[in-house]
Order: sequence, then C-alpha cells, then structure tokens
Amino acid sequence: MPHTDALLSTCWTSAGDVMPQRNGDRSPFDVRDRVAAAAEAGFTGFGITHTDLVAVRDGLGFPALAREFERHGITTVELEYLDDWWCSGARRERSDAVRADLLHAAGVLGASHLKAGAGQAGDTCEPDRLRAEFAALADAASAAGTRIALEPAAFSMMPTIAPAADLVRDLAHPAGGLLVDIWHIHRSATPYADLERLLPPDHVFAVELDDGHETVTGTLFEDTFDNRLYCGEGDFDVASFVKCLRRLGFTGPWGVEMMSRQHRTLDVRTATKQAAAAAAELLASTR
Repeated sequence: MPHTDALLSTCWTSAGDVMPQRNGDRSPFDVRDRVAAAAEAGFTGFGITHTDLVAVRDGLGFPALAREFERHGITTVELEYLDDWWCSGARRERSDAVRADLLHAAGVLGASHLKAGAGQAGDTCEPDRLRAEFAALADAASAAGTRIALEPAAFSMMPTIAPAADLVRDLAHPAGGLLVDIWHIHRSATPYADLERLLPPDHVFAVELDDGHETVTGTLFEDTFDNRLYCGEGDFDVASFVKCLRRLGFTGPWGVEMMSRQHRTLDVRTATKQAAAAAAELLASTR
C-alpha cells in the first residue's frame, strides 16, 4: 500500500495485545512479526521502546533486527523513551543507563531519532542547566549518528509545546529537535494555528497522529494510554493539524501512535492495518 507520505508505526508495544488492559512496555509479540505487520500495512518506519530493545539485544540481536528492517523496507527507525536526562542522583543514573542502551542501539539500527520526554508535572529544572543538558544530549546523539526529538507531554514539566520549542530554537543544534504529537497539542489547549508561529520548521523531526474524544476520561495519563482513537474518528480535527504542519514545511515521517483499550483487543496485523489505513486516508485528504 504505497503512500506519498512516510508513515512511522509508533504504536505502543502493547498495541495488538489480546487483553484490553495495559500490560507494561514490553510487547507480547515477537519483534519480527511486528515489523512484518507494519510493512504489510504500508508503514515504512518503525518505533520500538527501550524495554523491547533490551529484549532484542539479549535475544535476536541488533544486527539481525537491522536486517529485518532492510528486508521489509523499513527506512525510518525511532527509539524511545529517554526521560530525566536533566536530573541528578538516582533518577539520572537510571536515565544514563537507558541513554547508553538507546545510543548503542541507534548506531546499529541506523535510528533517525530518539524520543525524549520532559518529566512529570511538578518537576523543575533551572533554565541554564536544562539548556546545557539538552545540548550535551544532542551532542551524544550526533556522535552516535542520530538525533534527539523532544516530546513535551501535556502532563510533563513542559505542559505545552512552547517552552520545548523555545529551547530547541535557542540551542539551534542540528541534532536537537521536536516530536509533535497531536494528542499532547490538543490536550494542552494549544490552537493548531499557533504551531506555525511556535515551531522552528527545521527542527521538527517527527509528528505523531491519532485522535480522541473532546472530554478526558480519567487522568491525562490514563486517557492517553486507554482512549485514543484512529485518525478521523474523534474530535481532534486531525486534518487541520496536518494542514498546519504542511504549511510549516514539514516533510518528515508521520508517526501513528495508537493506544487504546479497543485497539488492544485486536490481533497485531488487524490493529496495525487499521491504524495505517486511517492515517493514510487522512494524509491523502490534506495534500
């Protein structure tokens, strides 16, 4: 199923699970089956979490996974998730261990970018330290042949995209950019039209698509994992969001991050095909 736009499968690892409940960040499916399902659905990109990467490293091996990507036409690879990169103490020790794993995997798998978070609501960091730590992170990514895409969640210490965009614009590091997820943009009440003013065009490394209901069910964290909808099925006006990114000049990968109770009741191939088809139809309608 060819698409003009590059689609990146960033479905959470439990997507396609036969249980509607979340089961952690380790996929119940063999990574080779997931890569094959993504390719069959029309994806040319693939996202994988740190926990799954560790399982691949200790089992199949990164070189073998790289060959699977090549065999199935996967040309864009996203690795996640690095958080607490600005912290000190025990949180920083854990973060640095994850960073080392992700950077090692990126070098073997040829990752386009690593996804980084902005902690939780209530976290704080002095601006100069935050800038210096993000610069160091971008330097490390560049040395590994990849980039850092900062994704500020609506429930993080950067509850809107604005401070993350300011950080990336101020630093102007070629390996330090943004990942823009419509779920977090919508939940933070950021008007889509403002994105053309807020975002540094050359530093938007990836965009994630999904949909949702206007009303949040449970906490923001619960809602993001359990209640997302396929593109075009909810209240987010995904078409207007995509059009704003197109006007900005975005030509990178459109990730499809689908997480919901309903999605997790489907087998991996059905789930992946439905997510891809909805996104492809939406993207085609906005060209």
